[in-house]
This record gives sequence, structure tokens and C-alpha cells, in this order.
Amino acid sequence: MIRTETRRRARALQLLYVHEAIPAATEAEVFRGLARLTGPEPEVLDEARALADGVLSQRDALDQLAMAAADNWRLERIATVERNILRLAIHELTVGVAPPKVIIDEAIWLAQRFAGNRAPAFINGVLDQVARRMGRL
Repeated sequence: MIRTETRRRARALQLLYVHEAIPAATEAEVFRGLARLTGPEPEVLDEARALADGVLSQRDALDQLAMAAADNWRLERIATVERNILRLAIHELTVGVAPPKVIIDEAIWLAQRFAGNRAPAFINGVLDQVARRMGRL
């Protein structure tokens, strides 16, 4: 059984991915489509939407933190899924609602589930640097 917090992060990642992949889609369309695909989880989806909104409102700042920690990587070279996993986790690190190790572990799980074979190590390395620079580790 996947924890509610993990499902919330996964749904937020999916919302962020669609937002970037299909910019013409309205937020309501994206939300309805995800709800149709994932089933009725109103509380999880509402929390995921709030989390995704938080990421979108800080996207530029989150990207700057990620790029400062991602040695020799430009933002546009990072795959969409990995880029949004980083944004999501860095947002959570800045908000501080969960312990940093939990946030990083959850981001690695998302990378294992939704991204390529090399993504978990990349995500771990970048987030470890970000958390250390923020004084959270």
C-alpha cells in the first residue's frame, strides 16, 4: 500500500508534467483528466493540486536552486519528469513540512517509478546538494 503522502507527490508530479507538456490545457482540464485516470481520491488530488500550485508559483526560484546544485547541467537538458521531480522536492525543502531525508527519499522513489535508470542517482545528488546549501542536512 502506497502512503497517502507518496500518492499526493506522485499526483502533483503528474499535474506538473502535463502542465509543461501541454501548455494549452487549462488547469481544470488537467485536474479532471488526472482524476479520471487515477480514480476518486478527492483529498489526495486536492492536496496534489495545492502542492503543484506551490511549485508553479515558485518555479523560477526552484529552477535556480536546482541549477546551482546540478553541476554542468542546463535546465533544458534535464528531462521533463526529472526537472519536475526536482522542482517538487526543492519546493518541499523550502517549505519545510517534512524532514529533508523523507523528501529526498520520496523524490528518489518518484524517479524510480516515473523516470529513466540514471534519474534516481541524479535526483539524489542534486537534492543532497540543495538540502546542504539550505542548511537542511
